[in-house]
Amino acid sequence: MLSTSINPHPIIVRPRLLDTIDRVSEMCFGLFMALTFVGAVSAVTAPQDAGRTMLHTALGCNLAWGLVDAVMYLVRTLTERGRRLSLAQAVRNAKDPSVAVSSLRDALSPAWQALVDDAELESIRSRLAKAHDLPDKPALGPQDFLAAAGIFLIVVLATFPVALPFVVFREVSTALLVSRALTIVLLFAAGVALGRHAGFRGWIAGLAMTVLGIALTVAIVLLGG
Repeated sequence: MLSTSINPHPIIVRPRLLDTIDRVSEMCFGLFMALTFVGAVSAVTAPQDAGRTMLHTALGCNLAWGLVDAVMYLVRTLTERGRRLSLAQAVRNAKDPSVAVSSLRDALSPAWQALVDDAELESIRSRLAKAHDLPDKPALGPQDFLAAAGIFLIVVLATFPVALPFVVFREVSTALLVSRALTIVLLFAAGVALGRHAGFRGWIAGLAMTVLGIALTVAIVLLGG
């Protein structure tokens, strides 16, 4: 969606490193990755060193996927920034104002197209036409790399609540119980955060996320994940 307000650096400024959806989504991603290893543990057949082996394996997996997710975040950010820059340059260089306004309207999501009239889009077009500080090409800044590092850390840190109990507790059955309890708490907290962010009731969203997370974990394990 194209913002209807233009700041002095509309293309390159990111207000926050990661918003609520980014943080919760990455935490859940790391959580599910770690859960694929926990789901394969049997309290009956697990060897004595199963806990450390699982922690090392789960941590290695999340280190790898955290790196992939961080890099793809940078790719996605640069791509989206390039798309917006291309639109801004096309609008600024358009000889026919109506064509520029049409381009701005096409960039809006369907839900916003009905809420923004041509007069507002013309105001944006006029301001873009006078802008002289647009970059020549999209680029990544320090904030983007900090956000990517944040994604990496969130995915990696999500490993420990799930896998660490198998190192702390010698009894695999106890470790399984603690691991699953921590997982449910984290899923519930993630749902509450998303629910409040979206304007829903926190506890209902928390319960929904818990049920969804359990269902996804079962599906991942059954599919051989």
